[in-house]
Amino acid sequence: MRTMSLVLPLPEPAPRRERNAAHQAERLAKRLRHQVGRAIADFGMIEDGDRVMVCLSGGKDSYTLLDVLLQLQKKAPVSFSITAVNLDQKQPGFPGHVLPDYLRSIGVDYRILEQDTYSVVTRVVPEGKTMCALCSRLRRGALYGYAAEHGYTKIALGHHRDDLVATFFLNLFFHARLSGMPPKLLSDDGRHVVIRPLAYVREADIAAYAGAKGFPIIPCNLCGSQENLQRKQVERMLAAWERETPGRIETIARALGDIRPSQLSDPRLFDFLSLGAGDGAALPGVHARPADETRGNRTAAHGER
Repeated sequence: MRTMSLVLPLPEPAPRRERNAAHQAERLAKRLRHQVGRAIADFGMIEDGDRVMVCLSGGKDSYTLLDVLLQLQKKAPVSFSITAVNLDQKQPGFPGHVLPDYLRSIGVDYRILEQDTYSVVTRVVPEGKTMCALCSRLRRGALYGYAAEHGYTKIALGHHRDDLVATFFLNLFFHARLSGMPPKLLSDDGRHVVIRPLAYVREADIAAYAGAKGFPIIPCNLCGSQENLQRKQVERMLAAWERETPGRIETIARALGDIRPSQLSDPRLFDFLSLGAGDGAALPGVHARPADETRGNRTAAHGER
């Protein structure tokens, strides 16, 4: 009686696995450079002579933003400078040496600001309440003030595509308004232009890129540890949607760039009063100018707070 022997496949040689991993990492890096470059071009984020202040938190998003901008800077058709700026908020146990060591190792210009916003937030916000709003406001004030004092023309933040989508639903569900996180904005006081070059980049790609690059990630022990945040509720909802229907977040992200005022219900954005009027006036089209511009109605201020 003949016996059959089971032949198992040999393990893939380590050098080949390493080559495949390196190839995948380079494809990912190329995709990120393309997406960031497209966002910069689409929204006119960076111009010749700009002094760009990249806000670096120590998280995967801002590390990736800085890394990709430094790559694009070498081949960009315009000349601009980059300075990485971190705000040390004096959280207990914060490893203050990590960012300076990393930034010195890559040879980028950087500044470390120090402001004890941690004590302010923990003193003012009651236990169990979310700290994000106050923490963000204090951090933004410190960074904006530094940018104004030192003449930076653009402030670059590490928000990505998934952040933009989540913010839209946060405003929809909790603030009853259709607004989001624009890729480029003018600050409320008119002094700063804020840009988000990662606006087209998926968070999953950023996580993979940060892992491949081995960035020294510093976790947030303040707002990052709060599970009852409204944003986390929205993120869980979006994650469930993506599992059920892959590609849904990308579809929503594209929709944020294709607004049809006549298909909504805001008379400040579309001249509904003239629609079908019997005075012989031409009917406005789908992309007609907002009513504020055509009829002198009260303007709505749409800015980020």
